[in-house]
Amino acid sequence: MENSKKMKNDLGVSAAMSIVVGCVIGAGVFFKPYAVYSVTGGAPGMGMLAWIIGGVASLLGALTFAEVAVMIPKSGGMVAYLGEVFDEKIGFLAGWMQTIIFYPAFLAGYGVTVGEELAVYIGPQFKLPIAIALIIILVAVNTLGSKTAANIQVVSTVCKLIPLFLLMIFGFILGSGDNPIFTPMVGEGKSVGAVLGSTLLAVLFSFEGWTNVGAIAGEMKNPGKDMPLAIVGGVSIIMAIYFVINMAYLWVIPADQLMNIPSPASAVATAIFGPVGGTLIKVGIIISVIGAANGFLMSGSRVAFHLAALGTLPCSKSLAKLNGNQVPSNSIILIGVLACIYSLSGEFNLLTDLAVFSCWIFYTLTFACVIKLRKTRPDAERKYKVPLYPIVPILAIASGLYVVASQLFMSGTQATIMSLCSIAITLAGLPVYLIMMKKNNGK
Repeated sequence: MENSKKMKNDLGVSAAMSIVVGCVIGAGVFFKPYAVYSVTGGAPGMGMLAWIIGGVASLLGALTFAEVAVMIPKSGGMVAYLGEVFDEKIGFLAGWMQTIIFYPAFLAGYGVTVGEELAVYIGPQFKLPIAIALIIILVAVNTLGSKTAANIQVVSTVCKLIPLFLLMIFGFILGSGDNPIFTPMVGEGKSVGAVLGSTLLAVLFSFEGWTNVGAIAGEMKNPGKDMPLAIVGGVSIIMAIYFVINMAYLWVIPADQLMNIPSPASAVATAIFGPVGGTLIKVGIIISVIGAANGFLMSGSRVAFHLAALGTLPCSKSLAKLNGNQVPSNSIILIGVLACIYSLSGEFNLLTDLAVFSCWIFYTLTFACVIKLRKTRPDAERKYKVPLYPIVPILAIASGLYVVASQLFMSGTQATIMSLCSIAITLAGLPVYLIMMKKNNGK
């Protein structure tokens, strides 16, 4: 791990919080209302409730996650946490899943989204070339240094919040306000229980990404102080934005119409400001997605670097190298190459659904780390403690188990098959780990 000690500790709370906010506020807030209200049958009540429940579940997870992240402030995030608390094999599998599935799939999905948005103006044949070009550009930018990538993250986060706030403010001012917002709960013929599970899964996708800051803890100036602020503060900001923006959507366009509009933000902007406003919001959407993609690439490359520094990945010696800008350029390129390959599928929902399920298994294990650390290291210094222990960690674990169970048993045959495939790919990392450890021990 000598290379990790050379990585610069120059990231502050603003950069870390921007990674949380920047990674989470990507495509979900712009596209998922369409999926949410499609499931509810055009009824707004359960959709709005799902945004609240999803936000609370994410905040519980963030409060719990922060204690582990501060106690183990190492680059690699869950790889380091699970490896130290449970077993190195479990930590590796978390990192393998993130390196092979989670980060590249999300990066590819966001690239495809940008391609789809721009292809409307220049032609559908340019969708995939745009997606791949975006990924390559982000890879090049990230190799210039963590400070450069973080500055871009801050700028993109600020830029994406501007159109969101404009929609929230003018949506309430210029919207009719005649549309129902909290009633009815579900459409005719819909089951409340079934609808809640499906809408919650869609909403949790929109909150995905708040843990990414844990992967760069080793590059933060003061992780003990800044990490909780970044995670908890970031998720709280996101909760408020999501709830208010969805109220603004409904203030302008009713849920039974939003269920048929794939890009509700653009539709609302067009209804308020006209065609020019819709175009400007679409620019904001593109900036938002690019910022999210940048955050996932930045965090994902640090996970790959961490595994390589431990010597557990093939070509570890190369992947663990830092370039002249003190960033793991080869690991950045690895995530980018995998993302380019995945982007060839051209399927945003397929890629992101696969990624989300895969990671929630290990999120739940990370939440459990808090309880185990309290028992095994009761006297350890804790610069941050999860409030209302053990209630909050238990609720976070229950939320995680619900997400996993919903994907496996309650979301249809396609979701079940996809989930089982992701589990198989994750477990395929075990023989890789054993081979690499045998190779390392044989030296």
